Amino acid sequence: MKRQKRIAVINDATGFGRCSIAVALPIISAMKIQCCPLPTAIFSAHTAFQNYFLKDFTPYMRQYMEHWKSQNLEFDGITSGFLGSKEQIAEVIHFFEMFKTKDNLILVDPVMGDYGKLYSSYTEEMCDEMKKLVPYADILTPNLTEACRLLDIPYEEADLSDQGLFDICQKLSDMGPEKVVITGLQKEEKIITFLYEKESGVQKIVVDKIGKDRSGTGDVFTSVLFADIINGNDFYSAVQKAVDFISKTIQFTSDIDTPEHYGLCFEEFLTELK
Repeated sequence: MKRQKRIAVINDATGFGRCSIAVALPIISAMKIQCCPLPTAIFSAHTAFQNYFLKDFTPYMRQYMEHWKSQNLEFDGITSGFLGSKEQIAEVIHFFEMFKTKDNLILVDPVMGDYGKLYSSYTEEMCDEMKKLVPYADILTPNLTEACRLLDIPYEEADLSDQGLFDICQKLSDMGPEKVVITGLQKEEKIITFLYEKESGVQKIVVDKIGKDRSGTGDVFTSVLFADIINGNDFYSAVQKAVDFISKTIQFTSDIDTPEHYGLCFEEFLTELK
């Protein structure tokens, strides 16, 4: 039976703040792929807000995915993002093993921290467990903090030369993924995205830094990148599309003075995605 392509998104569902499933669902859909969310938690607003409602979805994840399996669902892509507990990592692995095929791709965004610090909900033990997801990934999209933590490299000692970044990516690739993207590298007033492919080497995409850091930027990046790859486009072109889309949305979001924790106003540009 002919069908649309599908991506399963394992991430939290946040009502306000433009991140996680609330970002992935419209972007992946705009790129003509069916987005199938598996929530890890339900938030009224994300954790950058002073307070929020939170419902942990861990106890229900296994039933949820087993129902999908009973319906003989298949996915062209599977992606995992923010996880709320160590226990959820085992559930994500179970999902990967249940739905991975020789024909689909897995993208792991190992969300753990930024600027050398872990997010408040992450423990050292949980970060150690996060390493268990890496061998399942075809594509890995850490920022520098997450790349260092996966490799047990002190953040302050990371070599940010091209050779140093190549070595980091190669070590991450040796853990499983064929493709690695290190996101959000900042140098002076530039943002650098460093790409590694096991068969093709490395490339860089450099753009101007616009305004301040904003919540959910990584979710926008991975959603555009992965949907473009699932649509059959090459790795570099997909990363370039994601970087260009973010630059455009950050500029608009800054121009209308949107608070940083409200995320990117990507809705203005959804119709431009293909």
